[in-house]
Amino acid sequence: MKKVCAEYIWIDGQQPTAKLRSKTKIIDGPVKSLSELPDWGFDGSSTSQAEGHFSDCQLKPVKIVPDPLHGEHDLLVLCEVHNADGTVHATNTRAPLRVLSEKHEEHDTWFGIEQEYTFFNGNHPLGWPERGFPAPQGGYYCGVGSDEVFGRKVVEAHAAACIRAGLAICGTNAEVMPAQWEFQIGPLSPLEMGDQLWLGRWLLYRIGEDHGVSATLHPKPMKGDWNGAGAHTNISTKATRADGGIKVIEAMCEKLRKRHAEHIQVYGASNEERLTGKHETCSIHQFRYGVSDRGASIRIPMAAANEGKGYFEDRRPAANMDPYQVCAILMETVFAP
Repeated sequence: MKKVCAEYIWIDGQQPTAKLRSKTKIIDGPVKSLSELPDWGFDGSSTSQAEGHFSDCQLKPVKIVPDPLHGEHDLLVLCEVHNADGTVHATNTRAPLRVLSEKHEEHDTWFGIEQEYTFFNGNHPLGWPERGFPAPQGGYYCGVGSDEVFGRKVVEAHAAACIRAGLAICGTNAEVMPAQWEFQIGPLSPLEMGDQLWLGRWLLYRIGEDHGVSATLHPKPMKGDWNGAGAHTNISTKATRADGGIKVIEAMCEKLRKRHAEHIQVYGASNEERLTGKHETCSIHQFRYGVSDRGASIRIPMAAANEGKGYFEDRRPAANMDPYQVCAILMETVFAP
């Protein structure tokens, strides 16, 4: 019987920003379905998820995709974290979204997330001079040439790996700050969106190892006159995609206005450093929405305004946000009575 390497991936309990962890289980294969994979355990005292005197936590597989970096039958296994007795762990943010998605299934909600990140080489951004700064922002966004973009080999390897893994990656581009990039995943259902973004992040970090670079999701990795890093979250529903959907979008934006502070609480740590009202952001202390306005909290795309239906973009989430929490609070707010 052929041996299969299954990389069990989970989200830890680090605060204020959770990290990804993984370890390899070698099992008999090939594996044809999720149900064939066993639960597994880990030392929660080493991941901020348990105390040393009672440290066992449980990994429960919830999604498998082909491992694009290894053998034909190897797998990436995304897991939820449960307590040793099988109950949902306090750090498990996927489980509440699972319940919420079922509750609002009739709305047929789609999400798409634009994940920005910054490559670092040691303690400074990739391609930046060891002393001083590169030329001011302007030529880097969607740029080409070794004087304007840094890390393209890693970006292309990551995109290819996402495709081989079956993730719904739909684009990549160099961003406004040098060494900053973005990949986009979606549109997907809420739970699938969260799962695929976490897997896309894991692949980014893992491929970075092969190239000797790290990727940070900090929302403001470089102080000063440089763009921050966000995770713009696009959302549509059956009602917003139907004729007259623009009115539904506007009504949803008014609901979002009322809960702005609550959303900011789960939109990523250190987001106040990014949401300053400059560098294509709205101030963290304000809420506004507008058509084609990248300085607003919520941007209604020009196409949606022209067609009278479509989706809208929440520009507030930071690059380091938890997609399970962001999708959950957006659904809670827009579907509230």
